[in-house]
Amino acid sequence: MNQQPSSSRPTRRLAADAAGIAEAAALLRAGGLVALPTETVYGLAADATSGAAVAGIYAAKERPSFNPLIAHLPDLASARRQGLFDAHALALAQAFWPGPLTLVVPAAPGCTVSDLARAGLATVALRVPAHPVAHAVLAAAGRPIAAPSANRSGRISATSAEDALADLGGRIDAVLDAGSTKVGVESTIVACLDGAPRLLRPGGVPREAIEHAIGRPLAIAGDAGHAPISPGLLASHYAPAARVRLDAEAPRDGEAWLGFGPDRQDHPQALNLSPSGDLREAAAHLFGYLRRLDASGPATIAVARIPEQGLGEAINDRLRRAAAPR
Repeated sequence: MNQQPSSSRPTRRLAADAAGIAEAAALLRAGGLVALPTETVYGLAADATSGAAVAGIYAAKERPSFNPLIAHLPDLASARRQGLFDAHALALAQAFWPGPLTLVVPAAPGCTVSDLARAGLATVALRVPAHPVAHAVLAAAGRPIAAPSANRSGRISATSAEDALADLGGRIDAVLDAGSTKVGVESTIVACLDGAPRLLRPGGVPREAIEHAIGRPLAIAGDAGHAPISPGLLASHYAPAARVRLDAEAPRDGEAWLGFGPDRQDHPQALNLSPSGDLREAAAHLFGYLRRLDASGPATIAVARIPEQGLGEAINDRLRRAAAPR
């Protein structure tokens, strides 16, 4: 299939039923691009074993080729054919898969995930998603599926089929529509490479839960600069067109407002991630609300302070990347 983005490329909207799942799997096996729902965000899926298909992801997303992609599998047994799991990686997979956790492990000798998907690295990023539609597509496709978030690179991640179509319509073959995602932020990424697991990206599984599962603190990796070893480590990422001002007490003149918790702001361009202060609700709303505020055209989006705990760590990570200079 032609993998170059084109405004004339038809993008089909598939129902998340047996026929739609079968069609999505067939497109993936043929080298096509399909936006799929997962429990975290919508992913832009392609055959991870095909360099040409993976190149289509980079082209559609306009994504830097040095940023590796997560390969999605239907189960742990399939994942262990692609990567080498030490005791920590195995414990984490057994505790949190299927679910919003990605493990970066050494590539197995028989790893079929393409070099392009792994950005030329000797490691591979693996995840078993929990969403039943994603699981059905993976099982039907019968191969690892690369699936970064279904948005243009650096833009706000897609949490609905509408979001994916807004960013990628005309660039991909299909969107499999299963409604809005539940978690709302991407997977947590943990590297299990040198004996001591490292947190590479906060996400849908809180750090505290991971530390409890392995019985030790996680080391924390800093930004990877120009050569990240896993997805989601570019400094400017998840960025709306508007500037983002963090830890704001209130909006200034001309700013849109993204609130959290009890909030009495009377503002025409205002949304609240969770009036009750529920971090799970805030995570689910984060990208959708950023998109809505950005679409209203402000120069700046002011964001209320979010607690740095549990899922708040992942929310703040995304917001800091959205606010990074670019």
